[in-house]
Amino acid sequence: MPTDADELAAIKAAQHTRISVCLPARDEEATVGHIVATVRRNLIERVQIVDEIVVVDDGSQDATAEAARWEGAIVHSAEEVLPSMSAGSGKGNALWLSLYATTGDIICWIDADVRNFRSEFVTRLVEPLLVEPDVGFVKGYYRRPLFGLPNGGGRVTELVARPLLSALFPHLAHIVQPLGGEYAGRRTLLDTLPFVEGYGVELGLLIDIAAAFGVNAIAQADLRVREHRNRPIEELAPQAMEILITALRRAGVGRSDLSATLVRFDEEYEKLLVPVETRERPPMLTIPEYREKFDREQTA
Repeated sequence: MPTDADELAAIKAAQHTRISVCLPARDEEATVGHIVATVRRNLIERVQIVDEIVVVDDGSQDATAEAARWEGAIVHSAEEVLPSMSAGSGKGNALWLSLYATTGDIICWIDADVRNFRSEFVTRLVEPLLVEPDVGFVKGYYRRPLFGLPNGGGRVTELVARPLLSALFPHLAHIVQPLGGEYAGRRTLLDTLPFVEGYGVELGLLIDIAAAFGVNAIAQADLRVREHRNRPIEELAPQAMEILITALRRAGVGRSDLSATLVRFDEEYEKLLVPVETRERPPMLTIPEYREKFDREQTA
């Protein structure tokens, strides 16, 4: 594969392909501006690989939207995209809405909390989609330093996602970072899939893509090292439960009777009930406004 950005831009131009970079963001004022600026300077102004940078702001309470807009992103509030639809919540909902908010034939998603973002995150993700016609989805992988260890990050991946894939979906056990937030795909693949609204979205997409298009439609790209905001353990348990429910549903273990409430205990051993997001959005291709905007026909 070519690794030179100019060569990649030439391939893209010859194919008349449009590429959108999208960041789902909530309270990421500290990092979102740097990511947007890096993409704009290196992949739009210096060499045209990217056509637009879109941020879907998912209810930020800080200056995420202002920072992104200042650096050149198109910013949409999640609640203002497809207002005719019922309200949703969670990262997966923002990703789903971005299918409508972006215009690219290829959509590259980047988490907005990445601290060491480099433009090669984008080029390495979109490269297989430009040079390998049978590839429809590219998942990034990387080392995640934490606690002084080169691979100390990814606690939910190691304790929940990897065991689930190994036990229930072994054909996907080779995916290095199943929960990673950096990936790219073809619109014509993505808009046929349901999106889990919460943090189960990444695992759900992998399982559904493999089921609908085959494992070989999924490629992986080495992004080397990724540094980001690591969450405290109390915030990881709800994420883990959302991922667990996503996997169990797709394995055929109860589609409607799985609890959407995490039971935990405070310091005084008083019971706490924590709701988790388990709803799913339908394939975007089923939404009339989307089909009209992109001149897409719904197939059986």
